[in-house]
Amino acid sequence: MIQKPKGTYDVYGMKGKTINYIEDVLKTLMDKYNYEYFRTPVFESSELFHRGVGATTDIVTKETYDFVDRGDRNMTLRPEGTAGVVRSYIENKMYGSSPVPVKAWYFGPMFRYERPQSGRFREFYQFGVEVFGCDNPAIDAEVISIPVNIYKMLGLKGIKVNINSLGDEESRNNYREALIKHFEPYIDTLCEDCKERFRKNPLRILDCKVDADKECMKNAPKTIDYLNEASKKHFERVKECLDSLGIEYVVNPNVVRGLDYYTHTVFEVEADIKDFGSQNVLCGGGRYNGLVEMVGGPQTSGVGFALGLERLLNALEAEHIELPVRTSVDLYVMPISEDEEAYAMGITQALRLSGFNVEMDVMQRKMSNNFKQADRLNASYVMIIGDEETKTNVMTIKNNKTKEEYKVEVADLVDFFDEMLDEDECTCEDEENCKCHHHED
Repeated sequence: MIQKPKGTYDVYGMKGKTINYIEDVLKTLMDKYNYEYFRTPVFESSELFHRGVGATTDIVTKETYDFVDRGDRNMTLRPEGTAGVVRSYIENKMYGSSPVPVKAWYFGPMFRYERPQSGRFREFYQFGVEVFGCDNPAIDAEVISIPVNIYKMLGLKGIKVNINSLGDEESRNNYREALIKHFEPYIDTLCEDCKERFRKNPLRILDCKVDADKECMKNAPKTIDYLNEASKKHFERVKECLDSLGIEYVVNPNVVRGLDYYTHTVFEVEADIKDFGSQNVLCGGGRYNGLVEMVGGPQTSGVGFALGLERLLNALEAEHIELPVRTSVDLYVMPISEDEEAYAMGITQALRLSGFNVEMDVMQRKMSNNFKQADRLNASYVMIIGDEETKTNVMTIKNNKTKEEYKVEVADLVDFFDEMLDEDECTCEDEENCKCHHHED
């Protein structure tokens, strides 16, 4: 039997409904923030990720899915979303034609060859936003507010933001020199990866999991101690804006993020979930003022974040949060025999196009089995279509819960269901986010 590749998973049933619900929440929120949807290719030139993500990062050196295509081109399955959006921004010359700032969001599969574990897969889905062309610290705060609001909308509690600043280029260079001076006496005690990082990008050493508990790591210089005045001012303004948004945060000098392109603000958002360990960190991001230029575009500021769907799903499960996904149908249509099938299909089509959730029996079940199927589907109403109904164009409809029966002319079906479904009591705990037909308006 052919099985799915290691580190991937199938989506169906309730999990599929849950993911669709989350996608709807994301789309709705992005519309409120006035962010534009971007979709970029699943694979791109390997050079894009070497330049954009950083040639010294673990993602590029150890985790990318690289291949040579039939045109002898080096290609890579995208390991993250930012580099592709930046490439699109440059290639489509949005820096010269689009209103500033350009505010983008994306949602799609990413690929990293790493050891599969809870909340971490080789194919995973990532939602993220990117903002180009705005240096104002206020946009940093706006970007941070998006995942905070997403998690709260989905019912997660104890949401907290950890923020730090890497500063501008001058500040980063000062910090880099301080790290080199600090780690140089200990270089022989560090792992082989850290020795390589020490030569190429000493900031990467701080992400090491192997040497994390060593004293030289714990006592390493902190970024905020090397910020120049401009960088300090930017960071203070970000905190002021977060205060005005009512967002709780902690200044955490250990937040440095795992990619080479960050400058100024970096952040992680976590939820207080019992026994969730390191997975409490649900997303992260920050400002990257040099990335567009690094990928081949003009000097353009940028800021963004990304969150993983899989870790979010694990968090919701750990907190026993049941999202108000639709688990019922408005109407189940039951043609008595094959003779009424085509007629029933016409009515089903018309009601679906009028906004109702309708299922129809296509298995030619017996009437008793059809009523059982209606119960399995949690149908609000059933419509029985026999010879008399097709001749008179008057439908027999039953409330599947109260068993009350109605006779309704075909021409009046839409008005009938609009009225009846509005009157039916909603069983969803969260009526505001309910997917029942009578809340969709």
